Amino acid sequence: MKILENLLLKMSNLGEHQKKFIITLITTLTLNRGKANFRNLSRYSDISEKTYSRWSRRQFDFIKLNRLAIQEYIPNENIKLAAMDCSFINKSGKHTYGLDNFYNGKQSKAEKGLEISTLAVVDVIYNTAYNLSTRQTPVLDNPNETRVDWYLNHFKRDCVNLPSSVEYLVTDGYYSKKKFTHGIVGEGYHQIGKFRKDANLRYLYFGQQKSGPGRKKRYDGKINLDDVSRLQEIKINDKLSIYTDVVNNVTLKCHVRIAYLVKKTGKKIATALLFSTDINLSALKIYEYYKSRFQIEFI
Repeated sequence: MKILENLLLKMSNLGEHQKKFIITLITTLTLNRGKANFRNLSRYSDISEKTYSRWSRRQFDFIKLNRLAIQEYIPNENIKLAAMDCSFINKSGKHTYGLDNFYNGKQSKAEKGLEISTLAVVDVIYNTAYNLSTRQTPVLDNPNETRVDWYLNHFKRDCVNLPSSVEYLVTDGYYSKKKFTHGIVGEGYHQIGKFRKDANLRYLYFGQQKSGPGRKKRYDGKINLDDVSRLQEIKINDKLSIYTDVVNNVTLKCHVRIAYLVKKTGKKIATALLFSTDINLSALKIYEYYKSRFQIEFI
């Protein structure tokens, strides 16, 4: 716990008693077996259930603690990304805060329970994710607000704690929506994500324009990924190729660089359509950065 003690020393607004409680709490959580409630925690430490309850009512900036840990123990020269994802939590009962129908990826359907949204920092060199901020998804009472709005607000609220070298937020296909993408770009970051194979994409037109009045031609036809002859091929190995170009996405209403992965395994062909709002980012980097996104699943 020496690492934790050193980090808490940098949080000057904490009293000695609260520092001692946080050290005991985090230490006990690593030893606890079963549900992490006050009664179970008291069985594995010298703090009573009532004391856990009382101290848990006090505010503590866990995001600042995570930020200090990331700054201290991830080398500055390492490439860092931000990653965002949600997790479903099974919960029975009727009166728990935030209880609603959320998508459960394990069952591939919506179920009644709880959900948390996590913003993490991914060290690409060490291929490891570190939690920065986790917030519980609330039940939305405003009919004009969607969960995409709430996920975007989560990012806007906590992105100020990201390392200054972070330029990209990597997300899965759910977050590939106009409102979310434009919100991320508006905060000064680029998004790396995933499209469905039938995404509405158009080639950009670079040919000669007609003289005279009228709007200039901007697009050169819709992209059909069954025919990749117009895309640039990057061959990774005998089984994997990446097809790339800067194209227009009709749904997002912006230009993106796509990286269309085609992997041959025996007679089967697996594909994945990745993208980046940074059109200058190479397809290889898009592929590498998106692969590292999976590390968030471990936290």
